[in-house]
Amino acid sequence: MIPMNVATTTTSVPWASLTPVLIVLGGAVLAVLVESFAPARLRRPLGIGVSLVVTAAAIVVLSWRWVVVADTPQGFDEYIEDPLTVGAQLILAVITFLALLVIADRTQIRDGAFAGQPSDRPGSVDEELTEKKRYQRSEMFALVLFSLGGMMVFPAADSMIMLFVALEVMSLPLYILCATARRRRQLSQEAALKYFILGAFASAFFLMGMALLYGYSGGLKFSGVYKVMTQSTGEMDWLLLAGIVMVLVGLLFKVGAAPFHAWTPDVYTGAPSPITGFMAAAVKMAAFAAILRFYQVLAGHFTWDLLIPMSIIAVLTMVVGTVAGLVQTDIKRMLAYSSIAHAGFILLAVMSLVKGSAGHVLFYVLAYALATIGSFAAVTLVRSGTRSGDSLEVGGEATALDRWAGLGKRSPLLAGSVLVFLMSFAGIPLTSGFIGKFVVFSDAFAGQLGWLVAIGLLCSVATAFYYFRVVRLMFFTEPSENTVVIKSEGLTAIAIAVCALGTILLGIVPGPVLSMLSNVAIFLP
Repeated sequence: MIPMNVATTTTSVPWASLTPVLIVLGGAVLAVLVESFAPARLRRPLGIGVSLVVTAAAIVVLSWRWVVVADTPQGFDEYIEDPLTVGAQLILAVITFLALLVIADRTQIRDGAFAGQPSDRPGSVDEELTEKKRYQRSEMFALVLFSLGGMMVFPAADSMIMLFVALEVMSLPLYILCATARRRRQLSQEAALKYFILGAFASAFFLMGMALLYGYSGGLKFSGVYKVMTQSTGEMDWLLLAGIVMVLVGLLFKVGAAPFHAWTPDVYTGAPSPITGFMAAAVKMAAFAAILRFYQVLAGHFTWDLLIPMSIIAVLTMVVGTVAGLVQTDIKRMLAYSSIAHAGFILLAVMSLVKGSAGHVLFYVLAYALATIGSFAAVTLVRSGTRSGDSLEVGGEATALDRWAGLGKRSPLLAGSVLVFLMSFAGIPLTSGFIGKFVVFSDAFAGQLGWLVAIGLLCSVATAFYYFRVVRLMFFTEPSENTVVIKSEGLTAIAIAVCALGTILLGIVPGPVLSMLSNVAIFLP
């Protein structure tokens, strides 16, 4: 019993604000139960149904929360619900829904992108038995939902502990998913191990930075650090600055900014292509949303101290992504370096600190995400094939660029969709990529970063070379004899069509989305 003379306090839980996250994490738990207890023949369809229904429900609830929060942003102890949070969460849910369509799909020969039993040792008798029985685990749906739950909390966290927990909930499922490819299993497992080790190294920087911020402020909330900073006499600013830099290192690792990008090409190449698309799109959205909040609340107050190192990182990121991409002969590695270059472009808007830049960053990542998911979905359908008489033996993904020769003649619709995505990456008018680059470069120019904009424009022109090298191969060369475009159950085709349509619509009529995202601002409790 509570003594009568002891005062009691009650803490209200913001259930409405947490509803989208609870839906996603609850759906992840349900997917685990399905995998554990449902009959083997029902696990895959039930897993697909649960994951798609959960993400669709999250989209509906987040649309409602956007209307509410646009007028009354609010903070609840360690969780901030403002337009930045809800906008990022809504885009994350849409990205995940499209990615799940690709993850769930199987080809006409009933082979998906994932190993039947990922725990089987590559080349072992167990793996042969799994293939013979066509056994297929479906825990990837639960892992994707758990990762999405962490991503949704990531930009909303005002607490150092919550931010780190969200980081790990986001990352740990991805480490596992990277190791589950059906083919080139050892390459897939090597990619997962590299991602895990380098991710742990980045997390160490992240934790050390948070420890320094705690030592500076005596509290665990970033808003508390801000209040101490505004009242400080400047004696301990070196400790604050060191903490900010180390936290930024951990966040920049997640977006693949140079020189923290070394994991990106190997992981993008080794992971199953549907997971690569999901990871490339969703992680960038979550990480850049968190960077926006952290940079505008804390790091932006040290503009003069951070301008030179952040400018060097932005230039390195753009140049490395551009130059290294020019010499790639594998389409997945080319797209990996493309993602690095795009991270550099987005950093310009983050650094600008001008009004509206946060919403423009979200728009850019949305445009990039649509093209990325669509591109990697297309990769899953382009396969190597060996003809023996009238029969055709289908192999793994044909990721070598020369194997994409003549794709426009072999499959005009697929090649046309890839053309749309590559044009968006290159920033060609009438695509969402053009609008995204225009708004972020405009923000950087308004933020007096004109010299960085000039470098960004040069890199953007150079990246167009390797995008249109693929276009030339697809439409102006003869078809490769050992390449086939395989049919699937249809979910991948739906995802590609939606991504292509979204890319075109956001390029032709970007006004409604840009107008909506113009409300994105950082709320400080």
